[in-house]
This record gives sequence, structure tokens and C-alpha cells, in this order.
Amino acid sequence: MNELLTKLGQDLIQGNLNDSELIKQTSEQPVLKILPHAQVVKIGGQSIIDRGRNAVYPILEEITENLDSHKIIIGTGAGTRARHAYSVGADLGMPTGVLSVLGTFVSMQNARMIHFLMAKHGIPFIEPIQFPQLPLYLAERNAVVFFGMPPYIFWQRNPDHGRIPPHRTDTGSYLISEVFGTKSMIYIKDENGLYTDDPKKNKNAKFIPKATVSELEEMDLNDVVVEREVLEMMKSAESRRSIQIINGLVPGNITKALNGEHVGTIITAD
Repeated sequence: MNELLTKLGQDLIQGNLNDSELIKQTSEQPVLKILPHAQVVKIGGQSIIDRGRNAVYPILEEITENLDSHKIIIGTGAGTRARHAYSVGADLGMPTGVLSVLGTFVSMQNARMIHFLMAKHGIPFIEPIQFPQLPLYLAERNAVVFFGMPPYIFWQRNPDHGRIPPHRTDTGSYLISEVFGTKSMIYIKDENGLYTDDPKKNKNAKFIPKATVSELEEMDLNDVVVEREVLEMMKSAESRRSIQIINGLVPGNITKALNGEHVGTIITAD
């Protein structure tokens, strides 16, 4: 059987998977972009969904208007209810993995609500176990809804500081875009994009329309608009080496972003 394998295949069978030189060889083939025409759109939990009808309805309407020309994978954030669960869980001494479980179910609740609001358009809600059917759902309905929290739950890595799960809904949505090689990763927030500080607290914060991950590291900002783990993952990304953050409360921004226009902030790996 070994005779039928490539040299890499033989080396992997006979070698040590902790050998860094051997592992480097596995990246010689370009990575397959599984869904290159799809786009991941993540709807913020605290920034959008927690605002209720006035924020959510127009955003879903604009997304629906784009289904004839775009294939959209819709992720959901967790928001304020997850923060409450984290605060109670942390006070009770729950470890990071358990806090991750609590946050997962809040993100799932938001995903189910978005799904029910879009059900009349035939947009399905999928859980991680259903992702193999994702291409079929996109081909049939041009969109799906999933909860953004990555399914690490008990296997969540402990953060460097504190116990709040470091991989949350921004990260989970980003990983879907990276793994499936989608056309874009768009974060829908209630701010125009990235600023030098939180614009809600500091009116003198300056807007940053474009930046690289290394530039952001040099800026050493106290507040960034996406989870820092996303920026870390972008450094070694093979497919999703840029993300876009837009203000979904501004009509037309979602359409512009889906069409590839530079609206909001674009962060690139290089």
C-alpha cells in the first residue's frame, strides 16, 4: 500500500507528527477553497441583536434583499446575556470550559431567533453537526444561520488572564470563513469600524479605515472592535487573510460590503 502513496504520505506514516520539518511539507499543496463564492456575515450580539426590532429587522431585510446575488453564511453573537452568565459563572468559580458552554447556548438562542425571523424565506438554522450539509443549503436557499461560538466548550483553552473564554463568536465566525475559504468575513457592528479607542466612551477617538495586524500590534490599542484571537489567527491564516467591520445600522452598508466595496474598516494579515 505504501507504494501507492506519495513521498509525503509515506513520510507521514513512518515519521513523527511532532517533527516540524515534516509538518512543513504538508503545506506544499495550496489549500482548497471549499466555498469561495460564499460570504460569512456575523451579526453582533450586544451591538445589534440586543437592540431588538429597530436594529435587527432592517439588517435582516437588507440581507434578504441580497440573497439573489450573494450566498451568505450568517453567524450570531451572544451579547449581554452571555456577559451576565460569565459574571455569575466566574463568581461561582466555574472554569473557562464551563463558561464557554454557557456562552454557547446564548449565541445559539440568538441564532434561533434570527432563524425564525428569516424562516419565511426558507433560511435554515444549522448546528456544527450539520455543516457537511452547508453547501446544499447555500445552493438551495443562498443563506444559512449558525451560532458564532466555536464548539470548543469544555475544550476551550484557558486565556492568559482571567477566565473568560478567549475564543467567542467573532472567532467562531472567522474560523468558518477560514476553513471554507469564503470570499469575505464581514462583522456587522453598531460602530463604523475600528477606532483608536472606544468611540462610545471617548469622543476624540480617531477612525481607522484600514490597518494590518502588525500595525495594530504596534498601536497597542486598549480596545479593538473584534476579539484579539481573530487577529492572532489571521497571522497564520491560509484563506481568510482579511476581515471587514461595518456599521450595520447605516442602511446600505451591508450591501456595499457584500459587493466588495471598502466601507467601514478592513484589517489585513499583511
